[in-house]
Amino acid sequence: MTHVLAVDQGTSGTKAIVVDAVGRVVSIAEVALRPVYLPGGGVEQDPEALWQSVVDAGRRAVTEAGVPVAAVALANQGETVLAWDRATGRPLSQAIVWQDRRAESVCAELSASADDLARRTGLVLDPYFSAPKMAWIRANLTRDGVVTTTDTWLVHRLCGAFVTDASTASRSLVLDLDSVTWSHELLELFGLADEPLPEIVACDQIVGETTAFGGSPIPVAGLVVDQQAALLAEACLEPGAAKCTFGTGAFLLAQLGDDAVRSTAGLTTSVAWTLRDHTSYCADGQVYTAASAVRWAVDLGLIPAADQLDAVAADDSAGVLCVPALAGLAAPWWDAQATASFTGMTLSSGRGHLVRALLEGIAAQVACVAELVAQDLGRPLTRLRVDGGLTRSTALMQAQADLARIPVEVYPSAHATPLGAAACARLALDPTLSPADVVGTWTPEHTYEPQWSDARAAEYLASWRHAADAVRTPSEDRS
Repeated sequence: MTHVLAVDQGTSGTKAIVVDAVGRVVSIAEVALRPVYLPGGGVEQDPEALWQSVVDAGRRAVTEAGVPVAAVALANQGETVLAWDRATGRPLSQAIVWQDRRAESVCAELSASADDLARRTGLVLDPYFSAPKMAWIRANLTRDGVVTTTDTWLVHRLCGAFVTDASTASRSLVLDLDSVTWSHELLELFGLADEPLPEIVACDQIVGETTAFGGSPIPVAGLVVDQQAALLAEACLEPGAAKCTFGTGAFLLAQLGDDAVRSTAGLTTSVAWTLRDHTSYCADGQVYTAASAVRWAVDLGLIPAADQLDAVAADDSAGVLCVPALAGLAAPWWDAQATASFTGMTLSSGRGHLVRALLEGIAAQVACVAELVAQDLGRPLTRLRVDGGLTRSTALMQAQADLARIPVEVYPSAHATPLGAAACARLALDPTLSPADVVGTWTPEHTYEPQWSDARAAEYLASWRHAADAVRTPSEDRS
């Protein structure tokens, strides 16, 4: 039976799994990582720690599996970038994480081009995406080497290739979305016209071979953004199918098929994947802080540990509202300088009420995004598939169903992202398979049905939106 090693290199850690031909996980290894949060909105990671986590997790998973693997797949963070020496592979900067806000000045200088960028790339002009951070590195850190997303650097270290996949490239602000090619005009706009850029490859393409995980050389194949990988794993193959991953942030993606429709609601449109020489697109909305907000609460002592959320959360927030904009507000507000808030507190408010309000605040942001995705699709979502560590919180998942007003279906594996990457690799290895063949069907581990009345949910969301408006910065003050 053919086995695949799939590596999910994320913000909070790297996970490696070995999976068999029917999608059964044979082994798992994880290495924790912790970004460094700096004054002024900086968020960085040590590139060598990222690389070592990939190697260590991958080797441990292969050793534990005790079987030969036919390929290694890699899911990546999407918009995290660094400068590095192409001759030696040596990092020349820290990895600037997708949450980093220091490229706000780059975006402010290009504000007159925002509408054109949205039309051509499907994205919003925001530091979240790759190109502003790449330009910021060039202006503030180093002119040496190349500057790329972390996937290109990791793959280069694995096998020497200089590539990125179509889904990752679509998160850059310099990709023409319709042709899926780098745009020289947009590169000039960001001052990146002279930068060597990686070749854009399909997600089911073999790009080289590696011996990094021991044994004989194995193909490197199955390159994809982490969120799109989860969309594939959860079999969101038909237009309108949607999932939300609750990780460091929360990311809601809806399948668009071959129509790269631009959002009219402040969301973004990206490449979902290029498989079998066919490109599919997705609409997506982002919540910057989900598990990172929970980690913040743990660090403050509101919760003993992340797995104690439900034990600490009160049954009701007792009027306390939380806008967990600890790293600004993403879609559809796109306000990097928005700050977090708790409101409605009294002397009777306890930590249980604050924790409940925090969870409801995360769910409220996702519910707002789901509503806008439905608006762009022209029809309401009928259900929301979910994955990620925070899906273990019954309180959060029930709040999500209550506020989004649709059933929430929990994916039965904690490994949606690496399973999606493994599916891409399997397509690369076997040309007779289709995307539907490699993801199959699945039954939710649990389905949460809405319990709140429509009126209660509408009243809550109206109050929450008012609180969110209060933490936003006036448009004339944003820089």
